[in-house]
Amino acid sequence: MPRYRPLFRTPEFTPLFLSSAAHTAASTVGGLALGTLVYRATDSPLLSAMSMFGPSLVQVLGATLLLSGSDRLPPRATLAGISLGFAATTGVLAAPGLPVYGVLAVVLLQGLIASLGGGVRWGLLNEILTKDGYLPGRSLFNILHGLMQIAGYAAGGVLVAALSARRTLLLAALLYAVAAAVARLGLTARPPRAAGRPSAAATRRTNAVLWSSRPRRLTYLGLWLPNGLVVGCEALFVPYAPGAAGTLFACAALGMLVGDVTIGRLVPPAVRTGLATPLLLLLAAPYALFALQPALPLAGACAALASVGFGASLVQQERLMKLTPPELSGHALGLHSSGMLTMQGVGAALAGTAAQLTSPATAMTAMALTSIAVTLTLHSAGRVGERLTARTGPAER
Repeated sequence: MPRYRPLFRTPEFTPLFLSSAAHTAASTVGGLALGTLVYRATDSPLLSAMSMFGPSLVQVLGATLLLSGSDRLPPRATLAGISLGFAATTGVLAAPGLPVYGVLAVVLLQGLIASLGGGVRWGLLNEILTKDGYLPGRSLFNILHGLMQIAGYAAGGVLVAALSARRTLLLAALLYAVAAAVARLGLTARPPRAAGRPSAAATRRTNAVLWSSRPRRLTYLGLWLPNGLVVGCEALFVPYAPGAAGTLFACAALGMLVGDVTIGRLVPPAVRTGLATPLLLLLAAPYALFALQPALPLAGACAALASVGFGASLVQQERLMKLTPPELSGHALGLHSSGMLTMQGVGAALAGTAAQLTSPATAMTAMALTSIAVTLTLHSAGRVGERLTARTGPAER
């Protein structure tokens, strides 16, 4: 059974962990404040969803142009710079009188800044820890993400009510600055993992190498599509329950925490490898019940139960690392992160559009059923690939 305590005795793990905690807390508090601000100003489920998850849409641009920097830029300076960029842009979002199109432009800029973050952070984590330590380390970061979301959404709801959405955004900007300071002062100045300058051409070449293997392609699609569609459901929490969205987000974060602890620490490896598809089905199925427009207690229970299924990403990431050469680990994890966030943005846009035309409950149900269908399709494609491999030999790594 993996243990978490020894991870904190690993040099640089603690400052990376604390910097990520501050960045996640800022993102959670600021996202809820911004979504509430936009919904109050426009009464639009689509614009509210896009203000919270719109940055994810431009991750595809970062994955196309910037991702080679995941292994070719110094990690400490890059992580500190990303948090500082978020601090500055969140301060702009808090400015009075900023029109909605200005808000969307700023959040899309944030998405471009963030496109390097996943590859640099998880590549550095993979470098800091031993090969056997990556899964418990990533699990612990997921647990951190869940705890920060629970605390952040609960605190964000209180702060928005007690202060205002704009003042809450200023507090989020301060938290981003703290994350930058911890990364700058706590991490070692490591050289880049790969030689050469970051470039769009290098990014495209490495993406092509990673995409050339059928098992990797299916793993990426499994990491991106079901997850993104279900996040579309979460993007409608504000219009579904304007006065209690923080509660629904906190319930979802609690479920994710339970899933990560269970998969990352309690489930043995021999069992874990077969759980990806069942967990992805669990991720979507409870949201189908929103067709009944459940009251807040049942809606919160559905959100919590569904989010246990996010534990599937640990199983899938472990498989991705087994299929990827070590020198491409940062880029591979960055492609996972960028693709996942892009699909979350697409899911939010689809869900917001559907809610605009129907209702939040109807849109959430449709997104959940689509996610279930996608998961079953990918599972069938994987079984076909396994049979082909058994006949023709192992696929290219």
